[in-house]
Amino acid sequence: MRSLMTFAIAALLVSPPLVAAETPANIASAIAAPGRSDKDHERDKRDRPAEVMEFAGVKPGMVIADVFGGGGYWTELLANAVGPQGKVTLVNNSPYLNFARDDLKARFTEGRLKNVERRTIETCDMKLGTARYDLILIVMSYHDLYYVDAEGGWPAIDADGFLKQLHTALKPDGRLLIIDHAAAVGAGNKVAGEIHRIEESFAKKDIEAHGFTLEKAWDGYRNSSDDLTKLVFDTAVRGKTDRFTHLYRKR
Repeated sequence: MRSLMTFAIAALLVSPPLVAAETPANIASAIAAPGRSDKDHERDKRDRPAEVMEFAGVKPGMVIADVFGGGGYWTELLANAVGPQGKVTLVNNSPYLNFARDDLKARFTEGRLKNVERRTIETCDMKLGTARYDLILIVMSYHDLYYVDAEGGWPAIDADGFLKQLHTALKPDGRLLIIDHAAAVGAGNKVAGEIHRIEESFAKKDIEAHGFTLEKAWDGYRNSSDDLTKLVFDTAVRGKTDRFTHLYRKR
């Protein structure tokens, strides 16, 4: 059963689906850009990047940080969408770099994506600067702030300090896009390390406590039939989890 807060977010803040004919030109051209891989085009069917980027207000000339962006699927889309006058910073820590090394090698071969800065850096100081970014996004990785596996190569993260860095790095009135796998009511952040999910109401409270206001939500990744107690890699739910999509405004 979903929490009352979840229903309130859905009822009051959800944006309508984006009609294909309404897709902004910069976003449409980003998706159709020459050189995008077949693998990425296949992923588009599931991840619906036109709708997500329109929801987030991605425009030419923006400066964006893709934090824990892994192999750079979103980084490439955003780099194409912001154009040569814009810039995207792809931020990974060492564990994410190791996980995504092969994808990154293919994506950045032969000088591709010249308006992207790649950065491998630990989370204690990501050197994002002050009032630099129009938009920061964390896709399916916010829960990792509460995941600890020191023996497996994932050290504990100072979540409070991490979120403060993002707030500082955003320009006044900048936006923070969070997409993550929903956990059951009452789970909070306790199951992040076990099933890679986090409770939506916990995320809202946590992020708003760090100087942000939830501006709107999008329901394009919702799945009411998802078993919120299952590991996201379980074959029964993989690629079909109930995911919340929040756009926060820096206050």
